[in-house]
Amino acid sequence: MKRQFLWGSATASYQCEGAWEEDGKGPSMWDDYFHHVNPNAVSGDVACDFYHHYEEDLQMMQDSHQNTLRLSLSWPRIFPNEDQRVNQRGVEFYHRVLDSMIAKGIEPNVTLYHWDLPAYLQKKGGWLNRETAFAFAQYADFCFREFGSKIRIWVTLNEPYYSTQCMYGSGNYPPNEKSGQKFATAIYHYVLASALAVQKFRQYENIGEIGIVADVHPCYGVDESEACQRAVYLADQLYNGCILDPVLKGHFPQALIEALSTTYDFSFMRQEDEAIIKQGIVDFIGLNYYNRSYIRPYQSGPSMVAHNNAGIRDAKKEDEEVKRVMVVKDLFEKIEDPNGTFTEWDFEIYPQGIYQICMEVTRKYGNVPIYITENGIGLHETLDNGTVHDDARISFVEQHLHYLLQAKADGADIRGYYMWSTMDLYSWMNGNEKRYGLVYVDFKTQKRYPKKSFAWYRDFIDAHQDI
Repeated sequence: MKRQFLWGSATASYQCEGAWEEDGKGPSMWDDYFHHVNPNAVSGDVACDFYHHYEEDLQMMQDSHQNTLRLSLSWPRIFPNEDQRVNQRGVEFYHRVLDSMIAKGIEPNVTLYHWDLPAYLQKKGGWLNRETAFAFAQYADFCFREFGSKIRIWVTLNEPYYSTQCMYGSGNYPPNEKSGQKFATAIYHYVLASALAVQKFRQYENIGEIGIVADVHPCYGVDESEACQRAVYLADQLYNGCILDPVLKGHFPQALIEALSTTYDFSFMRQEDEAIIKQGIVDFIGLNYYNRSYIRPYQSGPSMVAHNNAGIRDAKKEDEEVKRVMVVKDLFEKIEDPNGTFTEWDFEIYPQGIYQICMEVTRKYGNVPIYITENGIGLHETLDNGTVHDDARISFVEQHLHYLLQAKADGADIRGYYMWSTMDLYSWMNGNEKRYGLVYVDFKTQKRYPKKSFAWYRDFIDAHQDI
């Protein structure tokens, strides 16, 4: 029997739920940051208030003929305090959401962790502390037991690479530090946490499949020189292989570790963890694709990462002719293609990259099932007579889906596609101004308005039911 292709969209708990301290929820690392460290910044305290509007939002999804929603559970809503007592009101909320989804024919694709670490764990070092990995496994085990009859698609963690880069590369996310050593340590503990959770999952029967979601960046060189190809190889191992290799092969990319070991201490990689990671191979991989990486050999300067959270593109703000986005000292530099097309947040629009990464994953790791768990474009938008004429979003998604369907036709085992995002969400350090949604949210009134892309996506789904 042919399996139904999943057409949907995605959200994340901190970015949509709001109700940050309602019904017994404890603070996350983001709550602590915005309430105590940076109180003047826009926070996700309310976001788009999915906590109180989920029935309306799910009905709109059904109206747009989406048959799946990717969402995440809030760890501190379920385990709000260090004493590990379950917050039953938080659990009941997720049961209500899941029941509503199932009643509407919307398949839950549930991520256990999408960056809202409980504050009590962050105070103990967060992902720098290996005990966080074991705490995550216990939290995951509870969720498997509690929600296993309602969820068939499970994800351990969202984007270990990118979240760690923001925490310890650019210092853009709390704890707002810049340290390559901490960057490497945190990634390792993320992967260990996923493997431990997969082990817990294997103890249960008939609760579906489990995977992990990785942000992926197909790497292209500026030329065909031997030095550039070496830089591309190492960049690919860092951007993609440091997560995909351990979760799909059971070990980290050795060439990358060797290249970095002259600078960083890898003693956090314990021998006793090797068997855990080997046993933590996932059933599927979720790929979040937004842009590619354009790579040249390392030229000069210390390691660095730059992010644009202002939403204002200014190509003259750098002294270099070609802007440097990331430098890994002695290994490679990620730069902007001077002929590329970019969003206001400096994301390159490169739709053919989604084909490239799907085919690369299939070639490197075998015929692993793939879900495109995020793909979309953030735009500045305003409401116009009750809607948003987001033709740029339609063009972006249409081009990417063309290449995605080509990858599927060429043999990649692609089983679903999720637009980011279901509705306009809180966009981390970008606040509320970077809008990704199929539905416009007035954050003051919490009223919802379907955009032009909402109807376009519905019609696209209807035309592609039998792929």
